[in-house]
Amino acid sequence: MKIWTYLLLVLFMITSCSGSSSSQNLTWYNNSVITNVAEDPEKPEEFTRVSIGISPQIFYLSKKSADYKGLLEKTTQSHKKGKSYNIGIENKTNIIKQVNEIQ
Repeated sequence: MKIWTYLLLVLFMITSCSGSSSSQNLTWYNNSVITNVAEDPEKPEEFTRVSIGISPQIFYLSKKSADYKGLLEKTTQSHKKGKSYNIGIENKTNIIKQVNEIQ
């Protein structure tokens, strides 16, 4: 009986620790509206600057990202139409990695 308890414990620990490492590297701003989308004045060829919230926090879209066009479209739609999204920011870089519709 004791061995089954240990086996179940090990199995539980393995399944609880496994998961998407990319989502663990993101900080989420849920139900957020973009207040401004503009070229970054310091590096316009690399980044688009995005402001979130009433007292804006500044984040960036990398123009070198494979998802750039889709992310830019969603952030622009949020800015122009006031649509809320869940926004995933990469930790320690302030780069927007995901913009998801609210479910």
